[in-house]
Amino acid sequence: MKGLWRDVSVPTVVAGFVAVLVGFTSSAAIVFSAAQALGASPEQMVSWMWALGIGMGVTSLGLSLWYRLPVLTAWSTPGAAVLAVSQGVTLPEATGAFMVCAMMIMAVGYSGWFERLMSKIPLALASALLAGVLARFALDAVGAVVHAPVLVLAMTLAYLLGRRWWPRWTVPVVLVVGMAVAAAQGQLHVSSVDWSWGVPVWVSPTWSWAAMVSVALPLFVVTMASQNLPGVAAQRASGYDIPISPVVGATGLASLVLAPFGGYALNLAAITAAICMGKEAHPDPSRRYTASVAAGLLYIALGLAGGTIVSLMAAFPQALVLAVAGLALLGTMASGLAVAVKDEQHREAALLTFLVTLSGVTLMGVGSAFWGVVVGGLAQWLWTRRQQASH
Repeated sequence: MKGLWRDVSVPTVVAGFVAVLVGFTSSAAIVFSAAQALGASPEQMVSWMWALGIGMGVTSLGLSLWYRLPVLTAWSTPGAAVLAVSQGVTLPEATGAFMVCAMMIMAVGYSGWFERLMSKIPLALASALLAGVLARFALDAVGAVVHAPVLVLAMTLAYLLGRRWWPRWTVPVVLVVGMAVAAAQGQLHVSSVDWSWGVPVWVSPTWSWAAMVSVALPLFVVTMASQNLPGVAAQRASGYDIPISPVVGATGLASLVLAPFGGYALNLAAITAAICMGKEAHPDPSRRYTASVAAGLLYIALGLAGGTIVSLMAAFPQALVLAVAGLALLGTMASGLAVAVKDEQHREAALLTFLVTLSGVTLMGVGSAFWGVVVGGLAQWLWTRRQQASH
């Protein structure tokens, strides 16, 4: 613990806060839609927030402290989208499917299958994948100027000045400036937050083949392809050699334990993890784990106060969230692009990976991150074969 207190700093704590803020505000509405689609009561919806907050918090906190590396987990956003369009599946049947999905994640994690697959993806393609995922947030930040020009431009100016004069404190200053401007414009409604404790509600699982096919399998595929894959890419692109197998397996184990309370699927984070792994969190890479530790503590606090999530989401204007996320991720995105195009041998395949990922296209329920790797990997394989044949 002495090492932790020495390593922690205000920028790392702020990076953790920004990661949690972006994670909750960007996709909590999708999770609520998923719970409603499965017929969850208001009490059960609060229980979902409790389970997911505790799950993300404990895994992020525990894994980051154990490895002394920035390991941040998240709920499966594409998984929630799959659940939101589910039809004819009851909540107990879905709970059984959540548990089966969790066991499949544990299997591919602890067995090493997923790590062996990831080792075959060139670093250039992994970096391009990360840059494509993050570029969407940068574009959203630019688009937010239309709806809140004063707020976004003030935050952008703070970012430019911060990068010039106080680079270590850039993101905290951007966040403070954004909150000050939002408050001056009457857009920050912190006083309206209704603090209340979250109470876990147990749902006994039932087993249905229909739920296995329509919920468990799609949830597993999109969680691994659209969440864990870019999550590992974010780690590799940031220069961290985090053990993949035990970490992915741990997210599956946590999902299994919390499934009856609404913890439908946990996975490695990508976008929010990049906030904790970038230079803005701390110039020393060995101390950035404290950002994910701070995020873990915040996730646990939000999980315990699960009843506050809806009002907390409404406290921050969307433009502020988009702007702080886009600006905080610029450095990481630039580093990813630099690595992606550095090697001429992988440059075109990496560019295809970046463009397909950035497109946001979804095919067969699987997001663009997976298809970006597929297209880029196929292109790299074909061009490598052609070069070998020519020799």
